[in-house]
This record gives sequence, C-alpha cells and structure tokens, in this order.
Amino acid sequence: MNLSYWEIKSWLTNVDFTIVGSGIVGLNCALQLKQRFPKANILILEKGMLPQGASTKNAGFACFGSLSEIIDDLKSHSEEEIFHLVKKRIDGLQLLRKTLGDSAINYQQLGGYELFSNTNDLLEQCRAKQDSINSFLKPLFGQDVFSFQSNTFGFKNCQDAMSVNQFEGQLDTGKMMTSLTQLVLNKGIKILNNIKVESFSEDSKFVKVKTDQFEFTTSKLLIATNGFASSQGISEVKPARAQVLITKPIDNLSIKGTFHLDKGYYYFRNIDNRILFGGGRNLDFKGEETTELKQTELIQNKLEELLKTTILPNTSFEIEHRWTGIMGVGQQKKPIVKQMSNQVFCGVRLGGMGVAIGSFVGKELADLL
Repeated sequence: MNLSYWEIKSWLTNVDFTIVGSGIVGLNCALQLKQRFPKANILILEKGMLPQGASTKNAGFACFGSLSEIIDDLKSHSEEEIFHLVKKRIDGLQLLRKTLGDSAINYQQLGGYELFSNTNDLLEQCRAKQDSINSFLKPLFGQDVFSFQSNTFGFKNCQDAMSVNQFEGQLDTGKMMTSLTQLVLNKGIKILNNIKVESFSEDSKFVKVKTDQFEFTTSKLLIATNGFASSQGISEVKPARAQVLITKPIDNLSIKGTFHLDKGYYYFRNIDNRILFGGGRNLDFKGEETTELKQTELIQNKLEELLKTTILPNTSFEIEHRWTGIMGVGQQKKPIVKQMSNQVFCGVRLGGMGVAIGSFVGKELADLL
C-alpha cells in the first residue's frame, strides 16, 4: 500500500492497543481502555465499511432470554451459570444505557412476549417451570420476571396464552452504533475501516500485525471479532448467520414490543410502523454456520409464511428489505474473555446476545490488561 510518512506517523506508529473489530465489544473495550489509560494511542481495525458481523445488523432486542430459552439452556448449563449469564446481560444493558443515554439509542421498555406453537407442548413446559425460574431470578429483579397473559395482538395459529417479560426492551441499532462510534472518535481513538487482519505474531515486547493493506507493530492486540473469531485462531467460536427482513410501513400497526417464537429461534418487533422479523437458523443449522452474508430461499420463505399465517394474518403487507448478520456461538453460552498469549487477548462468543452483553464483554476485555 502506498502510505505516506504522515499516514505512518499519525496512524501506525507507537500504537499501544490495537482492537480488531469495531462492533459493540471493540468500541466499548476502546472506551474502557481510554478511561484507564488516557494517554494511550488506541487503534481499531475493522474489515468492513461498517462493523461486519452483527452489531449493525441485529434486531435491536434489549433482552436477556425468553422463558423457553432459559429452560432450554438449563439442560446444558447449571442454574448458577444461567444466573450469572442473565446477570451479565442485565449489567451489559445497564452499562450500554448509561454510556449512551436512552434517548440516543431510542430505548423503550415495551415488554417482551413469547408465542407458543400449536404443534408442541412448549407452553405446558413453560407453565410448569415458570415459578422455579422466577424464583431463581428474583434476586436480580426483586420481583417475578415472567407471567402469562392471553393473546391480545391478533396472532393466529399459535396458543392463546403468551409468556410476558415486563423487563424486556428494544432500541434502535443504527442509533446505538452511530452514537457509540461518535463517542469513541470524540475520545481521540482512531478507527480504520476496510482493513482485514490476515495474521499476527509476537516477540517479547510487541505484536507484529499483518493486514491486507499494511504491516505495523502494537504493544497489545485485542480481538473482538465475535462471529469471525475462528479466522483469528479461536476455534471455540462458530459463526451463526441470522437472516432478517422488514416490511414496508403498515397503517395502524398495533403490535408493540419484542416477540419470541420457538425458543427464540424466531423473533420480531415493531419499528417505525413496520415489522422486523428474523430467525429460522434452526431450519438448517449446518448451512447457517457460515460467514457468507446472503439469504436463502428456505429461511426467507418460512419467515414470509409465518408473517402471513401467524404474525399479520389479517393485514396485507409488503417486504421492503432483507439482510443477514453473523453471530458467534459455541457449546457454551458464556462469552470467551481471555488472554491468548503474552500480548494478545480476546472477547468473543456472544451467543446471539450482543446488544445485551456486548458492553460488559468489552469492559471485561479491557479489564484483562
């Protein structure tokens, strides 16, 4: 790359901390480092024009897990692990709201709802476990989290009862990320976009970083690439593609809140008088274990079918736009925040809960130093 003396001197010399990934984790990590080391020279490298994975692609759910998700997670995690996981998600959301302010991210606590299919006994399982889940979460909230109410939104082809979570909220993902990016830039932290980190190696003092554009050295390297973590040698994280669509504005849309269906594998919400609807990864787990940002007919057809038959059965609608994001998942839901070697650290595997947990993981990553 044809770099000038000024470019090398101003952007790529005496770099104290280099963060790979300008998503929620990377930006929050940079803010925490700047607070602790005000004179530090901090550089963020982003391989996309915008954060490539999920930070600008997500549905904007300020949630910490639906009732059936928590019950499902208890099959592979202890109660104590789930308690700490939910606590991290709540702490992360509070940190995000404190960092940016509710108005900057258009945070609204409209409640969360879970719909239950007619074709399985998930509702009965949730009713049976509701009291015990509420009981072990009570220390976090001071009151019951989950209750049940009848379907007042006109949803069809599902059970009449819905699980309700009064503490769940929603936000505007675009406003969140523009506000976070602006805050980082205002602190004098540098962001370089369209730069892909190809490899890195370290000696006793520095990490040598090779990108597709240039090479440079940094004192510490922090990896915050979540769904793309395996490309940086973190094999415990698998990519998980999420497909999303949004309708054109709908007159007199009465659906307000965040909604979960089928253990959270489908999710929808209101935004700007539209329905934003995503999910369906469970239709093809292997096929969706990819970093390729494209849609598939199988999943898009299912999303449209559910819109017609379940979510908007009596309303005509048009799809305006479709997109995909890449999450980072693994055997466990707990994020990986660790020191990888002398000067290299990572904060990855957000398990589809990046909006909630990302700020906190960014802080934990910075706290490793």
